[in-house]
Amino acid sequence: MAFIFIFILSSLFFKAQYLDSLHEVFTHKSSIDARIESRYSFINNQIINVTGVRLGVAFQRKLRIGGGLSWLNSDYENTFYPFKVDGGKDTIKRYLKFGYLCFYLDFVFYKTKRWQLSVPIQAGVGLLWFQKGKLYNLYGNDTKYMMALYEPGITAQYKLLKWLGLGADIAYRFSLISNSKIRKQFDAPDSRYKALPLSPTYSLKVLIWFDQLFYEIFPKSNITKRFGPAVW
Repeated sequence: MAFIFIFILSSLFFKAQYLDSLHEVFTHKSSIDARIESRYSFINNQIINVTGVRLGVAFQRKLRIGGGLSWLNSDYENTFYPFKVDGGKDTIKRYLKFGYLCFYLDFVFYKTKRWQLSVPIQAGVGLLWFQKGKLYNLYGNDTKYMMALYEPGITAQYKLLKWLGLGADIAYRFSLISNSKIRKQFDAPDSRYKALPLSPTYSLKVLIWFDQLFYEIFPKSNITKRFGPAVW
């Protein structure tokens, strides 16, 4: 139901009047879009934090296009029950880890000096696995699984400073992951991992625009003269 609501909103925003203005937006000078995101969402009613870095271009501060890297920044523990040699079941605790490269598109349909409403779309591919330790160990022997994500949503943003802001979004996360292989390997039909393929996402963000921060600190630099100055 949430996805249908978001899809309808997104379709209205893009098709009604804003899609016609994209050509006009592209005619303006572009600027760098660089930021760090800290997003809070849920897996099986447990709050998790996903941290990400983004780098792209912004056209008239109304359209942002770029890519980035995101990773799970929470100690999400799961219990599996594999079969032992004697036929019994063992108990194993593992920490969920994942990271993915993503492409994003963010179209702003309402903007004032401090407030902004936009329709973000994000898609990415990466790896997911379970490991013994809390710290990331990408080169360990744990089986890695490919994952693909698609997240449409709607975002509200408030700028505290030209380079610092707070945001909140409602999105719906679609994931393609080899769940059957994981359940078969660990014999965990009740695993929390099943909650990952399809779930709503409610996120809070701390936004830092490094390009605007650079323009503020170095207003006379050649980069600022070309791409700046910092704007609200």
